[in-house]
Amino acid sequence: MALVPMDDRDGMIWIDGELKPWRDAKIHVLTHALHYGSCVFEGQRVYNGKVFKLTDHSTRLRKSAELLGFEIPYSVAELDKACEAVVAANKLTDAYMRPVAWRGSEQMGVAAQQTKIHVAVAAWDWGSYFSEELRERGIRLTWARWRRPAPDTAPSASKAAGLYMICTMSKHEAEAAGFHDALMLDYRGRLSEATGANLFVVKGGKIHTPVPDCFLDGITRRTVMDLARQRGIEVIERPMWPYEIATADEIFLTGSAAEVTAVGEVDGHNLQVGPITRALRDDYARLVRGELKAAAA
Repeated sequence: MALVPMDDRDGMIWIDGELKPWRDAKIHVLTHALHYGSCVFEGQRVYNGKVFKLTDHSTRLRKSAELLGFEIPYSVAELDKACEAVVAANKLTDAYMRPVAWRGSEQMGVAAQQTKIHVAVAAWDWGSYFSEELRERGIRLTWARWRRPAPDTAPSASKAAGLYMICTMSKHEAEAAGFHDALMLDYRGRLSEATGANLFVVKGGKIHTPVPDCFLDGITRRTVMDLARQRGIEVIERPMWPYEIATADEIFLTGSAAEVTAVGEVDGHNLQVGPITRALRDDYARLVRGELKAAAA
C-alpha cells in the first residue's frame, strides 16, 4: 500500500479559529515547538460521527498546556465545537482526530514568553490500529531500553509532544526486532506502559495496573477500568514489577488508538487472549458506539 503523506491530503483542518484547506495548514520552520518541544496534543476517536469523550479530551489538552507553562486561547467548549466542526466539514463517520497546541515562531530561544499560541484540529479516516488477526491472537511486545522519567524531571501528567521522543525510539527498535510494540519501565524499574498505551495485567480473575504517577493516566484507561467494575471485576492500581509479566494470565493495552488490544507475547513469554480481555474489548466497542451505557459518575 502506497504511503499517503499527511501534508498531501484532501479535507479541511481547523486552525486558529477557522477551517482551512488541508494543504494550507502550515507552520514556519522556525516555529518554537519544532525546536524546543513546546507542544501538546490529544489523540481521540470518532465513532458514528461523534468524538468519544470529547470534553474529557479538550479539558486535558488545556491542562497539558498549563503544565508546559502556556494557556490555550480557547475554552473547553470552544475546543469541543472546533472538533465537531472538523468532523462535519470532512463528513467523517469513523476516524482518528488530533487536536494540537503549540508555541509559534515569534521568538526563538529557550525563553519564549512572547510567542503566539496556535491551535489546530485535524481528523482522518482510520480503522483499527491493529488488524483483526492480530486482535484475535494478541500483539507481540518486547522491552524498551528507555524509561519513563520521574515526575520531577519532566511534566509527566501532560500529553506533551517531547515526552514521546523515547516512545518513538522504543517502538522503532521493537518493530526492527520483529515485535509490534515495547513495554517501558519507569525511572524506578517498575512497569509503566507501552509506547502509546496503558498496561493491564490479569491474575486470578483480578485486573492489576501500574499507578500512573510518572506517565499519562489515559482517558481510555479510566473508561476500561469503569467497564471492568461494572462487570464486578476487581481493579487494583499498585506498583508493579517486570517479573509479574511471567505470572500473568492475560495482558492487554488500552488507548484511544489501541482501544483494547490483547497481548499474545512479551519477549518470548506467550499468553492467551483470555475471557476478561475479550469481554472488556467487546464492552468498549459497544460503549463507544452507544450500544452500552457508561456507569453513573
